[in-house]
Amino acid sequence: MRIQIVDSFTTRPFAGNPAGVCLLPAGEWPDDRWLRRVAAELNHSETAFALPLPAGGEAELEIRWFTPLVETNLCGHATLATVHTLAREGLLTGPVRFLSRSSGILTASVAPDGAVTLDFPAAPGSEVPVPDGLAEALGVRPVATLRTGALGDLLTVLPDEAAVRAVRPDLAAVAALTRREGLRGIIVTAAAASPGAASAADRADGGYDFVSRFFSPAEGIPEDPVTGSAHTALAPYWAARLGRTDALVGFQASARTGLVRASVHGDRVHLTGHAVTVLEADLRV
Repeated sequence: MRIQIVDSFTTRPFAGNPAGVCLLPAGEWPDDRWLRRVAAELNHSETAFALPLPAGGEAELEIRWFTPLVETNLCGHATLATVHTLAREGLLTGPVRFLSRSSGILTASVAPDGAVTLDFPAAPGSEVPVPDGLAEALGVRPVATLRTGALGDLLTVLPDEAAVRAVRPDLAAVAALTRREGLRGIIVTAAAASPGAASAADRADGGYDFVSRFFSPAEGIPEDPVTGSAHTALAPYWAARLGRTDALVGFQASARTGLVRASVHGDRVHLTGHAVTVLEADLRV
């Protein structure tokens, strides 16, 4: 069985967010313990497993995502990596539909230049009081906090881009807070600074409208490099703030960095990015 490592939401290797991709043979799902062990062995923030479904149904494949510790309900970068892998291996003839266990049918398409667009459910936030201990866990006082419904994140708005880049969280405190509040993770975000405030390496990827970072230590992800699913909440928030629903560009200011292009279509969000395959291997167990 083949397994691949794909860097998502980037046009260059060793940037963006690496994901494991395992295209399973048609049939039954392997035992969950095996899926968890493969994901733990790869030790990336997510590994996607895709299982072909019988022809004529509502989707071509079923997809599941695992962190090194748990199965998750939605993952953008590993889905993008899976679509990139299917296209690279000549297994796509048009848009592809994935059946997911918690997020319904997810559709993806590939442009001639290789850009992948994901059609995901939007996760608009509802403003809530700042949870006790959040400012101390992040080392900065938020401007606002919003719960993101089924996505399970806390969208945390900071004063400016510099504050987002400067966050050095107490990960143990973040993990305790997210467990207490029933959250998947913490998104921190702010409007983009002037172009001159970004580094030359950042500007090489083009301009952006907002910045973010994502922390989910309780699920085995201290800091995620580029979080596609978080942009299902970020895109509606910044669409409302900026007064437009398309051509939104988010820059995730992790050590690896990455760009997510987004547009809001009612209760759906389209997320677009490129990907690069960096490793192919045979899974021998």
